[in-house]
This record gives sequence, structure tokens and C-alpha cells, in this order.
Amino acid sequence: MFGSHSANRGPQTSLDLTHVLYDDDSLLSLALALVTLSPILLMAAYASLAVQTREFLVIIMWAGQFANEGFNWILKRLYKEDRPDGSLGNGYGFPSSHSQYMGYFSTFLICHLYFRHRFGSTGSSFLDQAWRITVYVAVSAWGLSVAYSRYHLQYHTPYQILWGYGIGVVCGAACYGCFELIPRLRPNSPLGHLKAFLVSNHISTWLQIRDGWAIWPDGGREGDWKRWKAEWDRQRVASTEKRS
Repeated sequence: MFGSHSANRGPQTSLDLTHVLYDDDSLLSLALALVTLSPILLMAAYASLAVQTREFLVIIMWAGQFANEGFNWILKRLYKEDRPDGSLGNGYGFPSSHSQYMGYFSTFLICHLYFRHRFGSTGSSFLDQAWRITVYVAVSAWGLSVAYSRYHLQYHTPYQILWGYGIGVVCGAACYGCFELIPRLRPNSPLGHLKAFLVSNHISTWLQIRDGWAIWPDGGREGDWKRWKAEWDRQRVASTEKRS
């Protein structure tokens, strides 16, 4: 029944997006295999946040991530550098796409946390600063661990990984600078006018796109929570009165 279908198959290949080989005898190798797959989760997170929050920052970061991937695709086909000997990965090796991906993500996010976002205060300046540093270190450690996993699992050489991560860092900083930092510091610059147009045009208004961090230091999270809490308390009181 399946003979004719199988006979007409063209060349087969593996989808490396979710296919990772690791040393089955090593727990470290297993852990790094899971780490190397973690960037896939970011695309789902981007999509969920973009739809739920309609935040300009999230949408621009997501679009920049796609552009960064496209740039990596172009670079790989320009240089056509092989992966290390013995690697079972498909495609060209330079620069490492996973490393470039995480270099972009971690740089853009840290820039945003440093320049714009303000965390809720614990009441202690020491604890507030310690928390911020912890977040910076955690984001950086995630990105670097993904990059290291590509070396440990023998998918890339250190040279390919370092270049990939470095290119991602530059792309992340450039994207944040062009669409967030420069428009905020120089609102009358061409980039400032471009951002104003992207946020306030008719389509963005129809889609209810907003730039929360331009108004509130935490992007409006605390205000949203207070409105929810007030409505929650009101409904609980109304429900109690109705039962009594």
C-alpha cells in the first residue's frame, strides 16, 4: 500500500531545530542538550507576549530576532564554512546561529532592563541592586550556556561560536539603540520620528499597540495590577453582600 509513495520520495534530511545528539552516558551532556533547545521556547514567548501585551518593545525585539536569524542565514551562505570534523549537524557552521540568537536576545533584554525598566522596590536599596544584578547575570548565563552547549555537543568550533555570539551582541545593541534608546534621548531625530509613526499610525491604533515604558518606568505593570486588584476586591465584596 505504501510502496509507490516511498518510491517517489526525494532526498531526505533532518530538521535540526529540535534534533540534538548528545552523550547518553553524561548528565552534563544531557543538560546541555536541553539548554541548546531552550531558544525554541523564546519564539513562543515572543508570540504570546506580543499578542497579550501589544507592547511595541516586545514586537520590535521579536522582529529584530527574525532579522538577526535572516542575517545569520545570509552569512552562512556567504562564507560556506564547514562544521567541525565529526559533527552531525546539518548546514554550514559559520557563524553559530544558536550563539548569534542568544547574543541578540541577552543583549537587547539587558539593555532594556538597564536603560528603561524599573523593578518594584523591596524597600532596601541593597536588595534592589542585588536583584538587578542577579537578573543580569541570569540572562547572561543563559545566553552563554547555550553558546557553550554548541561547543560541548560538537556542533561548532569556538571560532564559529565566538563570532556568532559577537554578531548577535552587536545586532541586539543596534536594534535596541535604533528603536528604543535613540528615540527616547533624541525624539526629534529621524529615528525618533520613525518610532512615533510606528506607534501612532492607524494600523497600530487599530491593533492597540502601545509603548508602555514611554509612560511608566515599569511598563505599566503595577498600574495594571492595581486596577485588577481594585476590581477583584469590588467583585468579592459584591458577591459577599449578595450571599448575605
